[in-house]
Amino acid sequence: MTTVTPDSDRNRAGQAAAEAGAAADARAGAEVDAEAAEAAAGLSTAPVAEDASPAAPTAGGGAGSFGGTREPGLGGGAAWLGRELLGWARWFWRQLTSMRVALILLFLLALASVPGSLVPQDDVNALAAEEFRAENGTLADVYDALQLFDVYSSVWFSAIYLLLFVSLVGCIVPRSWQFVGQLRGRPPRAPRRLNRMPAYTTWRTAAPPEEVLEASRALLRRRRFRTDAGEGYVAAEKGYLREAGNLVFHLALIVMLVAFAYGQLYQSEGGKLVVEGDGFANTLTQYDDFSSGTLFDVDELERFGFTLDEFEADFVREGPDLGTPTDFEAHVSYWRAGEGDTEHEATIKVNEPLGVGDAKVYLLGHGYAPVVTVTDGQGRTVFRGPVPFIPQDAALTSTGVIKVADYLDENGEPDQLGFQGFFNPTYNLTPERGPHSTFPEPENPVLTLTGYQGDLGINSGLPQNVYQLNPRNMEQLRSEDGDILRFDLRPGESIELPDGKGTLTFESVEEWATFQISTKAGNGWALTGSLAAVVGLAASLLLQRRRVWVRAHQETGAGAGARSGEGGGNGGAERVTVVEMASLGRSESPRIPEELAALALALQPAAPMLPPEGGGPSDEDEPADPENSTAARPPEAP
Repeated sequence: MTTVTPDSDRNRAGQAAAEAGAAADARAGAEVDAEAAEAAAGLSTAPVAEDASPAAPTAGGGAGSFGGTREPGLGGGAAWLGRELLGWARWFWRQLTSMRVALILLFLLALASVPGSLVPQDDVNALAAEEFRAENGTLADVYDALQLFDVYSSVWFSAIYLLLFVSLVGCIVPRSWQFVGQLRGRPPRAPRRLNRMPAYTTWRTAAPPEEVLEASRALLRRRRFRTDAGEGYVAAEKGYLREAGNLVFHLALIVMLVAFAYGQLYQSEGGKLVVEGDGFANTLTQYDDFSSGTLFDVDELERFGFTLDEFEADFVREGPDLGTPTDFEAHVSYWRAGEGDTEHEATIKVNEPLGVGDAKVYLLGHGYAPVVTVTDGQGRTVFRGPVPFIPQDAALTSTGVIKVADYLDENGEPDQLGFQGFFNPTYNLTPERGPHSTFPEPENPVLTLTGYQGDLGINSGLPQNVYQLNPRNMEQLRSEDGDILRFDLRPGESIELPDGKGTLTFESVEEWATFQISTKAGNGWALTGSLAAVVGLAASLLLQRRRVWVRAHQETGAGAGARSGEGGGNGGAERVTVVEMASLGRSESPRIPEELAALALALQPAAPMLPPEGGGPSDEDEPADPENSTAARPPEAP
């Protein structure tokens, strides 16, 4: 009898078979995903992704942001409040210690440093900051409110700095412990289906599985892999320096942050202009300007001094680079406390400072100081000495002032004189620019001045710039014909001041140099941190964390039976071993399959490939997915 199944029954049977197949595929896929996750576990010390967001409140009164409800009574309220505070604290801590927030804070720190380089800072150049305030009243008030004149010690800059420090510490500590655990652990066991790995190769050999595994383990050890053996497999791992470099990089950032903070608290820096033949002693009263960190003690200044014996400068004299400096040298004689009258000679150049103990003396710039003599209305010499003029351009067109405070006029009455003008090393006069210099060396030196009489303001008690003249309470000197007194002098020339007020003589020209004396704290740690950061970053970028598995087992099925009959007249049976090798890296890289191929080729002497018999892998082996896998090329037969 023949039974005919209705179409509906056939449909139900087909649907059931399809559902059963889908369920089997889902189970197989889940097993593969679990094996892949286990194989990749621990390749990175990055924190495991988790939902750090507060939970949505549940229905009903008293629902908390992190689950649970508020129980009645005082105890229930206290428990609910503690749970909420703890939950929010953990949420904020997870956000702060995430790599995303650390990068944002690092970017904000760099962005917050921009105003410090654009706006004059009180602790770097107080005079420039005061001039900015005077010229920009309303804007300066806004800048003061935002602490832009003191950026690096402002509340908002310090907050970013400290948050970045805490974020880096919170990132490094747990990752370090995790990395230590990885170093103490063993490579994970080999997955059941190695052909699911990104790089995979297989071949058959006549060598016993035990010999293949022993040879592969020895090979991997020679290649500096850390190995572990299990039942029928060898697991190996390499590239731990990648994670070590990552941790070193982040630790180096912390070292640099601490070193910079320490350096700002304990550093000192000051400037001094020294004329040839004059000296400097490293005491606070000798500086033209001085700034230091909050915790620096001025009594800790290095005890030394120096004399500027000679300054030499060379300039290009022809071609398109005419007037460009080629070399600056300051020849000094210096002494140190505790060495008696012993003096040492040294030459200070740009970027070649003089080191004395913890202090360094840098050469910053140079210019000219006309030597001027002034006599008053009674014929007394009331002023004599070099007057530094400040360069305004590359040709050293310089401006300066001469202040004569101890002066008696033609009637014997106390008075004060002031002169301001230009000194031009190589004088030239044009209608467009007026008096100016065309070359930085003194080939035609001319001193151009105009005079004032009255109150210089130096007795008012207010700070005053020695290189500027405030003529508010002064009157300009005028010639006999009533014009403003303006005159040019060359070295050795004099001028009679009007109405018997005395004389002014331009004696000669001397050179001066400006020096910066710095005591930096934490420089060694900052340099160490910078070098460690570079090394750590290079290791984390160039090294690859990867794992290799080797599995060897005797072949079963039709292929093994066919080979068992090859003994022929010898009456024996050849045992066939299937060798599988797979590799997995933290990230995709063409070097992973290349390395696996090289390892497979190196294993050939111990596990030579059998000639293929029209087959490739056995029927039970599943082919690797060509879209999601980069299979290593199988080794060629010897």
